[in-house]
Amino acid sequence: MTLSCPVDLDVARLRHEVRAMYARVATSPDGEFHFHRGPAYAARVLGYDAGELASLPDSVTASFAGVGNPHAIGPMPHGAAVLDIGCGAGTDLLLAAGKVAPGGRAIGVDMTDGMMQRARDGARQCGFDHVEVRAGDATALPAEDGSIDVVISNGVINLVPDKAAVFDEIARVLKPGGRLQIADIVIGVDLPESAKRDIDLWTG
Repeated sequence: MTLSCPVDLDVARLRHEVRAMYARVATSPDGEFHFHRGPAYAARVLGYDAGELASLPDSVTASFAGVGNPHAIGPMPHGAAVLDIGCGAGTDLLLAAGKVAPGGRAIGVDMTDGMMQRARDGARQCGFDHVEVRAGDATALPAEDGSIDVVISNGVINLVPDKAAVFDEIARVLKPGGRLQIADIVIGVDLPESAKRDIDLWTG
């Protein structure tokens, strides 16, 4: 598995394109995109609990664009500190927040202003004062060393060029015995160099 991008890939442009794509999902979740979105898709295809999704604000779940269900890997412990890498509008983040209360906390990290605002507004509507949404990057997580019990992420790490740096950061922020629960896209074959350098394929 390739853990880093070609050295000549325009990483700044890739980051810009990813941010622009998900800014559009935040503002126009019903727009034309090449990937599925929304709570019906999450429940029908990915196995989320429809009742739990219905308890969240529509403004949060409408922009859900995950590829799997990290919550299916294991339950969120009461009182745990959970960090969601690429939290988007907050679906996975707020589901985790509901499980870790009382006494826990849920931290979302994202680099898209529109998504972060949806997640913050959603937390406020849910009455979750133990949720914090931080601007940040998967390769430089805004969290202290050894401060997190469970790291979750859904369809985000595949978008990051330097995956080794992401896993280094996850290892840094997790407590001893902490857990990683991710859902993502993995390709089982090595892609040609032309594909690795195609920005549209990275963002797709």
